[in-house]
Amino acid sequence: MSSKKGLVIRIAAIVALGGFLLGFDASVISGVVKFIEPEFNLTKMQLGWAVSSITLAAGFGMLVAGPMSDVYGRRKILKYAALLFTVSALGSALAGTFFWLIVFRMVGGLAVGAALIIAPMYIAEVAPPNKRGQLVSFNQLNIVIGISVAFFTNYLILKWGNSDAEWAKSIGLGKWNWRWMLGLEALPAIFYFLGLFIVPRSPRWLMAKDKKEEALTVMRKVVSEKEALSQIKEVEKSIYDDQQKQKSRLGDLFKKSMRKVLIIGAIVGVFQQLVGINAVLFYAPMIFEQTGIGTDASFIQAALVGLTNLGFTIIAMLAIDKFGRKPLLIIGMIGIAICLFLLSYGFNDATYVLNAEAIANLPAEIDKTQISVIQDKVFNNDLEFKEALVSTLGETVAATHEATLVTASAKMNTILILIGIIGFVGAFAMSIGPVMWVLFSELFPTNIRGIAITVVGLINLVVAFLVQLLFPWELAALGNAMTFLLFGVFAVIGLILIWRNVSETKGKSLEELEKELIQ
Repeated sequence: MSSKKGLVIRIAAIVALGGFLLGFDASVISGVVKFIEPEFNLTKMQLGWAVSSITLAAGFGMLVAGPMSDVYGRRKILKYAALLFTVSALGSALAGTFFWLIVFRMVGGLAVGAALIIAPMYIAEVAPPNKRGQLVSFNQLNIVIGISVAFFTNYLILKWGNSDAEWAKSIGLGKWNWRWMLGLEALPAIFYFLGLFIVPRSPRWLMAKDKKEEALTVMRKVVSEKEALSQIKEVEKSIYDDQQKQKSRLGDLFKKSMRKVLIIGAIVGVFQQLVGINAVLFYAPMIFEQTGIGTDASFIQAALVGLTNLGFTIIAMLAIDKFGRKPLLIIGMIGIAICLFLLSYGFNDATYVLNAEAIANLPAEIDKTQISVIQDKVFNNDLEFKEALVSTLGETVAATHEATLVTASAKMNTILILIGIIGFVGAFAMSIGPVMWVLFSELFPTNIRGIAITVVGLINLVVAFLVQLLFPWELAALGNAMTFLLFGVFAVIGLILIWRNVSETKGKSLEELEKELIQ
């Protein structure tokens, strides 16, 4: 490997750590929700807010980070994002009230929004043209790695916290498990901040600020002298051409000629989230606990979800240019729908019954005299069973020990549920998950691409926020089976709309796509 190639890979790896932090910060909450609900005595909507608040803040962070990076530079904004990730991790871990937990989670959301657009932007601006796609994809891969690592660290903290290890007891790993889960993120965030000091400023941003000599110095580090001079000339011409053009406005996106690409972007952006992927990723242990497998096993299976997400994302990266965007979308949406209906069937087929042996083995904190009122009574769905728990034990006790009581009573095909969830995550990760961002970068004309991606990206984030916010309430009000049936119906609707409206973009230049789609 040449020194120039090695340098650009190191630069991309450091900057892509922002993607890792984004994925970690977004999904680490999956292991936290079980513990903060009883500690802060949260309602289901408050629990949803604890998860979704980061997405709301990310939308604002995305809006302000782009313009700020044009003024102050990509690297400087990423440094601020690293600091925000650190403050968010430590503040969330030390939060004494639900209010302050939300405040620090939203601080992290600002960093998530900045990293979401600035990290791939920087990598694209510093990478050689023949390596740009691969290196930008590295950022997306790091997001998925961050999600997977969050699942694993949550599991390890829970496992070590429940062990007899003296070192674990000395640092309160069991007593403060959810605080450790959130606080752990400070370590990679600090490394990210320090690592950014050895990353050069973006050569294209430097050219825009009339710092040609520094831009040329950076270019020479990653490509040959000849290529550096050639690229600098191209950037100069591009900046000059942009200055001659009329500035694009938001209203331009809603012109009649843009209708087709805007519809495609909105369909893909909305249904990427309406199928419920963030409900599964952000509440994975909670979902697995509903099968009655227990807390430890639910965290193990959540980690398996992370591995599946990672593996199938790699498959998508290898297949997208070979098979095309639309075939992957169609195959993936069919798989998503089938798996969601499978989940609905599995939960609908469940029964719940507490026999004498199960009641005898319940923790001492649960009044066995009270709970014996529903001994041997068969409940045909989770809603009936949970209502019975509330009426016999009271709302607070029932919520605190819900997972334990479900584990003791649930009778269902847990393998079927596991297959459904793993299959759903795999189908999503190889299709609409990564394909959406590829389509966004290809659909819109160059002169309006930045505005267009921001708009459809915000639509995607708003739907993601609503899905995350409402999921605990849906489980409580609609039940497990109906919730996943609803997601499955959305998947079928999304499949039909994608089949009818989405155009294939594989193998076509951006100029060809503009002529074909902008009418």
